[in-house]
Amino acid sequence: MSKRVRIFDVDELASHATSASCWVSYRGKVYDVTGFLQDHPGGDDIILKHAGQDVEKVMQDQEEHEHSDSAYDILEEYAIGRLGCTDNIVRDDWEATDDFDPDATDAAEDLKKHQFLDLQKPLLPQLWYANFSKAYYLRQVHQPRHLSDSARLFGPDYLEIFTKSKWYVVPIFWLPITLYLFLRSALQFTAPLPPFMVDPTLPLSGLANLPSGSIFKTLICFFIGNFIWTILEYLFHRFLFHVDYYLPDKPIFLLLHFLLHGVHHYVPMDRLRLVMPPPLFAMLEWPMTRLGYKLFPLPIANGIISGAFFFYILYDCMHYALHHTQLPAYMKEMKKYHLAHHYKNFDLGFGVTSKIWDVVFNTVLPV
Repeated sequence: MSKRVRIFDVDELASHATSASCWVSYRGKVYDVTGFLQDHPGGDDIILKHAGQDVEKVMQDQEEHEHSDSAYDILEEYAIGRLGCTDNIVRDDWEATDDFDPDATDAAEDLKKHQFLDLQKPLLPQLWYANFSKAYYLRQVHQPRHLSDSARLFGPDYLEIFTKSKWYVVPIFWLPITLYLFLRSALQFTAPLPPFMVDPTLPLSGLANLPSGSIFKTLICFFIGNFIWTILEYLFHRFLFHVDYYLPDKPIFLLLHFLLHGVHHYVPMDRLRLVMPPPLFAMLEWPMTRLGYKLFPLPIANGIISGAFFFYILYDCMHYALHHTQLPAYMKEMKKYHLAHHYKNFDLGFGVTSKIWDVVFNTVLPV
């Protein structure tokens, strides 16, 4: 085996159960015995009968097939890694409550048990230098841990600061931009353009004289933007943040997944990682807004984008509230729904502000 022992998931072991790819485990180690099938003295059918399974009892069962010491030596030649912790990641009996407040994870015990990440040290360097299989990474990252303080991703403070954000940063940063785009749309629907649109040094007093028709047109675009955001919220969450099973099994892709959304599932109650830092959302919105400007005339695009931005602000603030705030009736229901996505089944329940697109695309999570 390599110096960095590869860690595999038990389901990954079970998936290699054919003559084309035959794995077995023995005392926690994983062996790829595909190349040994034809050379097995007892015939390949004996191995294939136990392919994808642990063979410790079988190899020690003299009635089944007695093995010499040399057989164990030969087995070691086919070692490719070891099995990680096999905790179940789907919790059918989990139920959210209004006062949900999980106990803090014992970081030392967690590391000893799972051999995944040390919660007391920066997480990204560990992930980069680790040798987890994708299947094992996904199993572990979707088993929530809880810390009293925010988890650290980077060592240097000048990098760490860009990974955290308080919830109120989102409206403070994006609301002025949203308002600007809304007003710009209304002004651009006016013909001819008012003088202060041509010369930005002139005062904005002309806003009071905007025709009501311009405001109405912008409002229509704004509401279309609201609607567009609802489906973008679902699509981003399901097909970008949860690209899980389509990830290449390479450290760089696991690290990017962790940085984008995996860390939120790993430490879901981290108060400083419940809303997107402005630089991250800026990277996500840029291609979408460029597309909007390509598809629509300028006043329509600005109106739609302002509506989408406004609903994004509501979405991120609501996401924070679902994790950490006492809520009215509708949001209590959505809190249970969203926390079930974290603690019960991460493959369902992608809606955060509503279940509408989960209903449409048949991904509703029963709670």
